[in-house]
Amino acid sequence: MDGNGGALDGAVVAVAGAAGPAGRAALLRLAEAGATVAAADADPGRLAEAVDAARYAHGGATVTGDTVDLLDPAATREWAERVEKDFGHVDGLVHLVGGWRGSASFAQTDLADWDLLEKLLIRTAQNTSLAFHGGLGRSPRGRYVLVSAAGAGKPTAGNAAYAAAKAAAEAWTLALADDFRKAGGEAGPRAAAAILVVKALVHDAMRAERPKAKFAGFTDVHDLAEAIAGVWERPAREVNGHRLWLTEKP
Repeated sequence: MDGNGGALDGAVVAVAGAAGPAGRAALLRLAEAGATVAAADADPGRLAEAVDAARYAHGGATVTGDTVDLLDPAATREWAERVEKDFGHVDGLVHLVGGWRGSASFAQTDLADWDLLEKLLIRTAQNTSLAFHGGLGRSPRGRYVLVSAAGAGKPTAGNAAYAAAKAAAEAWTLALADDFRKAGGEAGPRAAAAILVVKALVHDAMRAERPKAKFAGFTDVHDLAEAIAGVWERPAREVNGHRLWLTEKP
């Protein structure tokens, strides 16, 4: 799909956590699909590189970048309002803020890891969903997309904090989906909140660092970006409140 009348052609999609490998891939794919992309990240240097790469790859695409502290609800809401004001509407928020901490065993879990992951994985999802809720509800194709991990449903001993944070972010997103469902009434939801589930993500730099690793079950960031774009290609009722698996279910 290249913006010629596709599901994302003319859409305005915000991407939170846009400066990492998954964010870069998402910016490229969304811009290719004809969307206007509003990127945000806490790292201005990496964000500028990601935005420039998407603009360069797709000449004529509108890709903007804002340095936003997504742990600050007021700053996040200002970003959401600015996106809708500048472009007239907002049709999506893709949540790619990530992070990982783990331990050798359950007993060795450091609750400082939870303190960090609660902020990165849960609080940023709360702030973005609340900030963009109104705009997505006003859109005829609003989508909120969260990326989660298979471990949220089958946690391992050393991943207690990470799995619990991912599970909480999923529950929050499903509550948003229920709100969209109720707002749609008998006609069905206009907007949708969906969860893309991966085992873990892999990108070219990881493969270069570990050329002999197989990364079994991992999802390439470009395949993730394709799945993100695909959420707009399906009716809201088919994706709202659903976990869309990109890896084998545990």
